[in-house]
Amino acid sequence: MPYLVADELPKDSAGRRFRARLERPQIFQLPGAHNGHAALQAKAAGFEGLYLSGAAMTASMGLPDLGIITVDEVAFFIRQIARASGLPLLVDGDTGYGEALNVMHMVRTFEDAGAGAVHLEDQILPKKCGHLNGKKLVDAMDMATKVAAAKKAARDIVVVARTDAAAVEGFDAAVTRAKLYVEAGADAIFPEALVTREMFTAFAAALPGVKLLANMTEFGRTPFFTADEFEAMGYRMVIWPVSSLRVANRAQAVLYAAIRRDGGAHHMVEAMQTRAELYDTIGLHDYEALDASIVKTVVPS
Repeated sequence: MPYLVADELPKDSAGRRFRARLERPQIFQLPGAHNGHAALQAKAAGFEGLYLSGAAMTASMGLPDLGIITVDEVAFFIRQIARASGLPLLVDGDTGYGEALNVMHMVRTFEDAGAGAVHLEDQILPKKCGHLNGKKLVDAMDMATKVAAAKKAARDIVVVARTDAAAVEGFDAAVTRAKLYVEAGADAIFPEALVTREMFTAFAAALPGVKLLANMTEFGRTPFFTADEFEAMGYRMVIWPVSSLRVANRAQAVLYAAIRRDGGAHHMVEAMQTRAELYDTIGLHDYEALDASIVKTVVPS
């Protein structure tokens, strides 16, 4: 049913629903959804939660992932994805958009917009994709302060602390930072850009009982592993952050090239979502039926 029907909306907050799913035995699979339509398609495929990547979001805006967008711009994406799908959403909070007070503002804004979880990273602005070179980190205690601030601002939202230290300061430093962030109140840890199965396994062994998130991005430093493999290595969540955007962007590039070449899109019809499929995905007929059930002619007595 459409999100306009209050009785059809989730009764618990997104944060509580995210936490509840995280406690279940199977690894929480969180594919990236860069807009509301992608969120609907992911839900139709059977996923129980989603991820909003800063890289995918900014790329969809025609911008690089350098931490140059605002909290309110991210909130716009959160609202459309959460509203469209009703699924609990993990959101990329970059570096928190500033220091402790900015982090608290971000957490409140994201939670009010419908996010179920948020992750913060320990890079210095301008931040970079975690799988690129040249990253610089903040002092570990400064990051711990941000984590504590996030937890103080959080109502139900899950706070995930990401560390990029493995590629900058080494594996042991990443573990040390992660333990500090847990002490500061992080609900889970996201070790970015681990490069071998052995590193993933060792990191999980070094933080027993801590909920861990794995990033299965393409074209990065991490080899391909399946969700089941990450679960066996000790991870509770896995994201595919930019996959949906990459597939959509490649398809659009082919379309535009075809229109330019052929003077129209007539050779691309077989590759398109049909009108009926589009309407089914966005629930057009449910909205029409809802409108028809409310707007009735009232005959004067």
